[in-house]
Amino acid sequence: MAELEGQEGPVGPVVADPRGVLRQGRAFLDFFWDIAKPEQEVRLAATENLLRHLREGKKDDELKYTLKRLVEGLGATREAARPGFSLALAQVLQAFEEIPMCSVLEEIKERHNLEKVKKKLVRNAAFGNFFGVMALFQSGRLVKDQKALLESIQLLQQLAHHQAHLRDLPRKTLIDILSEVPETVFQEVLFGILQSDLASAFTSPENLHLLLVGIQKFPGVMKPKNLKKLFGSPTVVNKENIPRLVELLQSAAKAEKKDKKLPSVGFDLLQVSLKEDAFELFWREGVENGLLKEKSGPVSYMCYRLLGRALPLLSLDQLQMVLKGKVMQHYGEHVVTSQLPDRFKFAPEMEGYVDEFLSSCDDLERQLAVIIGFSTLTNQGYPVFSSSSRVVKHLQPVALQKYVEWLKDMFLRPDLDCCLDFSSNRQKQSQEGVNIAQRKIGRLRKWIIHRLVSVIECPTEKEESLVMDIARFCFFHAFFKTKKKTSQICEANVLLSQPLDEQTYSAIENYFFGLLQTLNTLTVLGDTPKAAALREKHVHGVTADGKLWIFLLVEYANKLLSSDHIKPLKPFTKGQRDIWERTLQSVRNLQKKENKSDNAKAVTFQQLLLLMAIYLFKNQSETVDVLSDLLDCTERAFSKESKKKKTDNAEPGWVEVMVEILLSLLAQPSLLIRRISKSMFVQICPNLTKRGLQLILDVLDPYQEQDEESAVVVMEESRQKMKSAQDMDEEGSEDSSDEGDTEEEKDSEDEEEDEEVDDDFRSQLMNVLQAGSATGGAESDEELDDEAMMALDKNISALFAEQQKRIQAKKDEKDKMRKEKILRRDFKIKVLDLVEVFLAKQSENPLVFDVIEPLLRVIEHCMISDSDKQEVDFLQKTANIFMNSLCRPKQYCRKVDALQDDLHAFVERLVKKACKLTDTSVALYYFSASLYLLRVLKGSTSDKSSTPPTSLPGKQSNPIPQACQLVSTGCLNMERVTEIYQQALTQFFTKRKSALTGAMFHDLFRRFPIMCKPLVDTLVKSITAATRQHQQAQACLLLQKVLQLRELKLFVTEEEWEELIRESISQVTQSLKMVGKCAMKAEKDKVAKSLELLNFLLKTVTEQKLGVQLAELDRVLVALNQPEGIGSSARLDSLYWNVMRWLNHTKPKKEKAAKKAVQEVESQRRKKKGFLPDTKKRKNRKKASRENGLAPAAGEDGDPAALEEQPLGTETPKQKKGLVPGGGKHKKQNRGVRENGVAAASSGEEAVNGGDAVADKKKKKKKKKMKRKRKGGAGNEAEQGPAAKKMKGSVSQEAQQKQGKARQQKQGKAKKKRREQTAAAAQG
Repeated sequence: MAELEGQEGPVGPVVADPRGVLRQGRAFLDFFWDIAKPEQEVRLAATENLLRHLREGKKDDELKYTLKRLVEGLGATREAARPGFSLALAQVLQAFEEIPMCSVLEEIKERHNLEKVKKKLVRNAAFGNFFGVMALFQSGRLVKDQKALLESIQLLQQLAHHQAHLRDLPRKTLIDILSEVPETVFQEVLFGILQSDLASAFTSPENLHLLLVGIQKFPGVMKPKNLKKLFGSPTVVNKENIPRLVELLQSAAKAEKKDKKLPSVGFDLLQVSLKEDAFELFWREGVENGLLKEKSGPVSYMCYRLLGRALPLLSLDQLQMVLKGKVMQHYGEHVVTSQLPDRFKFAPEMEGYVDEFLSSCDDLERQLAVIIGFSTLTNQGYPVFSSSSRVVKHLQPVALQKYVEWLKDMFLRPDLDCCLDFSSNRQKQSQEGVNIAQRKIGRLRKWIIHRLVSVIECPTEKEESLVMDIARFCFFHAFFKTKKKTSQICEANVLLSQPLDEQTYSAIENYFFGLLQTLNTLTVLGDTPKAAALREKHVHGVTADGKLWIFLLVEYANKLLSSDHIKPLKPFTKGQRDIWERTLQSVRNLQKKENKSDNAKAVTFQQLLLLMAIYLFKNQSETVDVLSDLLDCTERAFSKESKKKKTDNAEPGWVEVMVEILLSLLAQPSLLIRRISKSMFVQICPNLTKRGLQLILDVLDPYQEQDEESAVVVMEESRQKMKSAQDMDEEGSEDSSDEGDTEEEKDSEDEEEDEEVDDDFRSQLMNVLQAGSATGGAESDEELDDEAMMALDKNISALFAEQQKRIQAKKDEKDKMRKEKILRRDFKIKVLDLVEVFLAKQSENPLVFDVIEPLLRVIEHCMISDSDKQEVDFLQKTANIFMNSLCRPKQYCRKVDALQDDLHAFVERLVKKACKLTDTSVALYYFSASLYLLRVLKGSTSDKSSTPPTSLPGKQSNPIPQACQLVSTGCLNMERVTEIYQQALTQFFTKRKSALTGAMFHDLFRRFPIMCKPLVDTLVKSITAATRQHQQAQACLLLQKVLQLRELKLFVTEEEWEELIRESISQVTQSLKMVGKCAMKAEKDKVAKSLELLNFLLKTVTEQKLGVQLAELDRVLVALNQPEGIGSSARLDSLYWNVMRWLNHTKPKKEKAAKKAVQEVESQRRKKKGFLPDTKKRKNRKKASRENGLAPAAGEDGDPAALEEQPLGTETPKQKKGLVPGGGKHKKQNRGVRENGVAAASSGEEAVNGGDAVADKKKKKKKKKMKRKRKGGAGNEAEQGPAAKKMKGSVSQEAQQKQGKARQQKQGKAKKKRREQTAAAAQG
């Protein structure tokens, strides 16, 4: 086995033997690097691969190296690496059980010794020890090795003192280990060393948690007598320990503030209190009178969490005690005050606790106690528990039935004494002069009704009897009241202890109609085979025996009307009662027809009749008329005479009446009415007449004046919406504050608009002032007496009050008009649903053609109207219906023999309208509508076709599939249609601003290839005949796309095809002759499109070997390749040579000589960079330096004297500063300096005879001369010689000036240094 020593890399030990483990391959070492990476997936994969490698290799040296490397990594600096190495070590220990745990623990202690490690590495060492113990524990072998367990516990106790680094991690790990240790091991091994920690349990939450875990885990060891020995009392929860326990819980709650969870010590203390039969003491003294006293958020939330977690552990009596205590009341106050935004809301978490309890509890009494307990936590009578909460889905059927009975009993006989009621401070201040008890009862009853309705909405298993019981209860108290108790009707068996007020009746009525909507969509209940079969068919709104829920309610209502002990809130008159009886009889008649072919129609009529019958209890005056007309329509719709063709007369048919009824019902705010109305319209669509459809389209007409009746309908809807809004729960008052703010903002905007005072008011004010002055007999206000002043003030105040009323009236009128507009637009959006249904169900009906123009008018009007969100939604929905439901369906009318002339005129009208428009987006819809009509005419199956089908040309050996359909014209009049679109195409190429686009005509040619041949001549001529260049480009583009259509060859012979190609080439040639210099974008675009078209034409000529003369085109194209032709455009050049390729021209290669010359010049410039010209070299300074026995240091620009020997930028920093004389060129310091090609020699006598002074003087002269040259103009720059000019190259003058300044500064520093050195040498 190789010996492991030292370290390898940054994290692990290495093997001393170079041919040992590390020489075996890099893959083994990569495992450890991957274990230290931050990505968890990479770490896990590396651990698995390492274990696989060790198992397969079975090498001791690798295993030993692995252990040392993993132990080393436990104290890694990177936080992500520590858990990775810890997990890997745990897996290795688990896989190789022959590794002794104690040896690994000793190695961990030795490698991460807290006493020997440096101070800055204490944190890493502490984490190394901690993660080492974690690895031993996670391996699952620590509990089996008592010695290693003992040492690990001791090590964790030592690590507990390093709270600055580890916090409470050692204590939590110690508790986790204790939870896995057997009781015998705890008693024999751990109890002795943990006695000090257990004895100090009341000093910290961690020690208390350790004690609580020991008590629960080891009851045989932690007996009361042992507890008394540890801390002086046999129990933990007692009166003496409560104050200290409260303090510990408070500190634990604040420590867990960020985690938002219940501290473990709190839950364990709760369990121990239950075990010691001291829960009541703990809850009352410790929680309610202890923790709740501190007004702290974390502590309060801990109390709520204790309440939620305690629910599954408590008995029935304990639950009742807790649910009526201070914690519940405190929680209710929190729910009410946390409704404001940006407040922490604990209600969802508490609902989760209740949901968990109800789902896990099997005790009916405890389930009922909890759900009733939360239902009786009320704020001024209104329970804070959500009335729409779905926790009731976990209630067992018996418990749910009892809960519903309790709710009904509380509604009939409200018992406020059993409620845990509270009021906020604001509510207490506003209670003066209000009947508080009556208000509480009303709020409670509203909540109860909503709670009952939500029970049906909740997706849980329910009995039909329960659903019907709730529905009957809500219906009874919404529209009836009991005169005298009777046992025949369950709802009248108990009288109300307090009568219902109007607001409560209104709220119950609204909730009941919401319940009707739920019943209409309710799946079939029950386990019978018939119910299962109905569920498979996705049938909704019926019982298991197939009866409608709403029908059962109507039967119940009929029973109530027949009883003498029951009185309706709005009694029926004789005429209303007759309508009621007729409705029931009609429904019974329809039920007999359910098994026939028109089953769906009969069911839909039943639903609408029954719904209107129930609405008779709500709004009798309006519903009677609607119901009467509906009954007449029903009789006529199902009578045999209605199936016969009816002659046109003044009396409207039943379908028209039905449409009017449905339109009136669509204005209602009820979603159920609108859904049933839509279903009803689906059933009457096959019988819809032109007059009935026109009624719907008149609603959408934007140019038709709104009559008084529609305004009344809209205002009635507005009143209903306002009334329903007032009947909402008072708890939603905060939500409406935002709407109030918006209203105030609108009012402020109106005030700003009305700031300008009108002339009438100004004149009235002047008259009042003048009248006051005349009465006083003076012209100035100062001379008026008191009576005159009072009279004047009174007149002015009256005038201003009147003006304020007028301003307010204007505001009200504007607001009324705005609301009416919103309601009217909302109504039109609903009517659009009917149009969409009609187009989807009756796409083959000729009446579809009557929908086209109204929808186009709506689109055109919306394009120029307001751009608010509702208007945009209306426009988008209309456009979507027009394009997807009208123009693009697979099914369309195929029998249009009698409508041929009308449809052709319609096409002409649409195309002309599209040509006259200025908005392209609107013109697109008109043009698309014309294409839809073309499709209808062409696809019509008529015996008398306007144009006989043409035979396929003989050249087509392999005809295209469905070629006969393409050639067939159906009812299409080709001559008339060709003239229509030819005029449009001509206008497109000649009109300056046309709303038509090339994409529209391309869509025409693509969808109807039969139109290509008649219109292709217009396209060819427009290449030169088009008015403007961009239009000529459009002609080329369209012609190219038409010629590329393979269907075109079905309609032309080979001679016609060749002539078409020849004429196209001729037109393009003529167009290119007129091209001048391509400077404008339009000209370039025209040439580009022409060349693209030519490329296709020449390719066709070449491939099909057509006899077309190209000589003239060749000359034109050759002339086009000039600087004044296509210019320097790369795109045009590429297109040009693509065309010339078909004419056997090749693109000439450009000469590269000029480029080479430029490169040589640039290389010379690069070589010269950094060198001074010969005229700038200074021989005097160098001579003086040589005479003084010094080597030439540097030139004036800081460069060394011998620049030829050293490239620029290679000198050392000391050479640059002048500290090293000569540097790398010191060996050549005895060489003479050449200047202008002449060698300059010097003697050493000049230095002795004052050569330094002469040199300094010459240097000063040179420096002044250089300054003058730098300040000079262009003439001075010319004097610097040609070498200096060449050196500038492509560098800008400004950049050279900056470089010269920097160089001058360096030269100044070098001169100063040399001067100091020369003076020192002279003194020496």
